[in-house]
This record gives sequence, C-alpha cells and structure tokens, in this order.
Amino acid sequence: MTQAVALIVAGGRGARAGGDLPKQYRRLGRETLLRKSVQAFLAHRQIDAVRVVIHPDDAGRCADALAGLALLSPVFGGQERQDSVRLGLQSLAEIDPELILVHDAARPFVQPALISRVLSALSAAPAAIPALPVVDTLKRAANGTDGGLHVAATADRTGLWRAQTPQGFRYRPLLEAHERFAGCTLTDDAAVAEAAGLEVAIVEGDEDNVKLTTDQDFRRAERLMVGHDVRTGSGFDVHRFGAGNAVMLCGVTVAHDRGLEGHSDADVGLHALTDALLGAIGAGDIGSHFPPSDERWRGVASEVFVRHACALIAQAGGSIINVDITLICERPKILPHRPAMRARLADILEVSERRISIKATTTEGLGFTGRREGIAAQAVATVRVPGD
Repeated sequence: MTQAVALIVAGGRGARAGGDLPKQYRRLGRETLLRKSVQAFLAHRQIDAVRVVIHPDDAGRCADALAGLALLSPVFGGQERQDSVRLGLQSLAEIDPELILVHDAARPFVQPALISRVLSALSAAPAAIPALPVVDTLKRAANGTDGGLHVAATADRTGLWRAQTPQGFRYRPLLEAHERFAGCTLTDDAAVAEAAGLEVAIVEGDEDNVKLTTDQDFRRAERLMVGHDVRTGSGFDVHRFGAGNAVMLCGVTVAHDRGLEGHSDADVGLHALTDALLGAIGAGDIGSHFPPSDERWRGVASEVFVRHACALIAQAGGSIINVDITLICERPKILPHRPAMRARLADILEVSERRISIKATTTEGLGFTGRREGIAAQAVATVRVPGD
C-alpha cells in the first residue's frame, strides 16, 4: 500500500493577486508557483506520489507548468476549496494511501524539514498541522461614525496560532470527514477534521512558508528568490550598581538589594542586544541613535531602543533569525527569571521564544563583576537580509 501522498490544491482563481493568470500559474523566477510547490513534495523521500487538484479551465496551463514531472494525473476540483479537497481525496480511493498531506499551491517555499515534522507527528495523532504562535496584538474592527474602520476591541491572543500547510492526516478518517461535512463552510482541512472529532496535533511552522495572496506578496517573494545574506552582530554593555531595590534585565524587573546606574533604565541586557541588532545591519551603535546627552532618553524603558533596531531591520527587508544574550554577574540569580525574560523578549522582538537564548555566568569572583560592582552583558544577533 502507498504510504504517503501529497495533494496539491491549485483550483483557485487568485483574484486578489491581480494579473491575467490564476496566481498558481504566475512565475517566480523561471518557474510557476505550482511547479515549485509540487517539486518540494516530489523531492521528499517520504512522499510516494503527488496529485494536483485544478480548475477545469486550467488543464492546458497545468500541463505546461508541470511538464516532465512524474505525477499522478491531475483531477478537477469544485467550486470551493473544501469541494476540491474532497474530490481530490475521493480520486485517491483506489490507491488508498495510509497518509495524506494537503498543501496549498500558493505556498511555494515549503521546506523538507517542515514536511518531515508533519509526517512524524502522524505516528502519534490522526492529524497534524504546522503553525506559528500569534505574536502581534489582535484588534477587532468595526465601522465608525465617519464610515471608516475603527478599533472596536482588543482580542486576547493567548493560545492562538497561525495555521499553515501542508496539513497531514490519516487518509481514511479525513476522507470520511470531508464526505460527512460536504457543503459546510470550513476554512481548512484541520477544521474538517476537528468537526469530525479528530485530534489535531500542532508542529512548528516556518515563517518563510508564506502563502502568496496579493501582488505585494509576490513582490516580497521575488525578493526572497533573489536570495538572502545571513549576518551577525555582537554587543557588549556594562552598568555599575547604585542605589535601589531592583534591576531591570532583559525587560524584566528583578528584585535586588541594589539598582543599576544609567541614563535610561540601565537594562544592560537590552543595551547589548540593541548593539548586536544594529551591528548585524551595519547601523552603528546605541549611542549614535540614542545619545546619553539627550534628555529625551532619561529613564526611558530600554525596549524602545530594541524596537527601534527591529524597525531598522524590517525597513532593510530583514528578519531576526535568533538572538543569544549572556548576563555576567554574581548576583542577582538569573535562572529563576529566565522564562519571563524570554517571553518578554519574544514580545518585543515579535519572534518565537525558540529563537531566543538567555544565559548567565559569573567570573568566579574575578574583576568588577566578581567584586559585585556591576553587571555586564554580551549579545549576539543573527538576521536574514536581502542579498546584495
């Protein structure tokens, strides 16, 4: 019996992307979105076969886009995505695979490791999806008195994740679920599985596994096709102890018998991190952007500096891969506060906690930190930016 089949959904019209062609037939570089998506699964050692579900009007386009690839014959989809997936699943009944991966053709940057994670999760669960935690603040909108959109409420993002594809399932349970809930309005295949009472596992998604929907998405994808540089910056900072009963470290207030002296809130960890982020894109140092002689920055929260560095990275078309901070002190103890620090930095940087490392060490009683005169911090930041 065939172990795993990938079903590529490519029957949409993609009107929001603009242009004369459905978006899955637009080119990125030398290849169409559809071909790039299909090739990712053909190249994966655990995928035994690939089938594409297309619009009845696109038979010629599909043949041209996928010429020379060893695929199962394409099948026609229905009016809605849910209909197309159901028809694609039904077309595989004779093959009767054990596992099925359903993927949107408009996600051409899916990586082998992501496919493997989904397949691996299916050994313990009937369904699995890749997803990323929601890090942006969510707002509910409503029409205002002026006719424009206004914020009606702030939604709680706790426990919210952004679902991606490929979504993986045991084949027979998913087919039965789709046939049972045909005609219902469910936004993805995981929702169909949920409606049927199937437990859906979550595995780590990939920020680069973007779905191309608008023309702006295509322009961003074209920049990705140009390639990226991975750059590293480092930062180091020191603050001496002074009067006080707490210190600010990596955005978290830590009780201590002394405070730290500094023009801002003296967060030595965030100061080192700011320099590392700026250094990664060749944008100077924290002092050149926030001079200590400027009274505007007296007592300000150091997250302002970090967010400024993040904004510069975003303006350069870059993104943060990971940051690594080491706090150097005898006291206070860092370990009890490390989870809160990682969570706070994830919020400030708008990245997953998995991309953040915070460590602590002492100098074995040597030097100014050993004499408990102050705290030092060093940071390393790795960012991805468009290639030259």
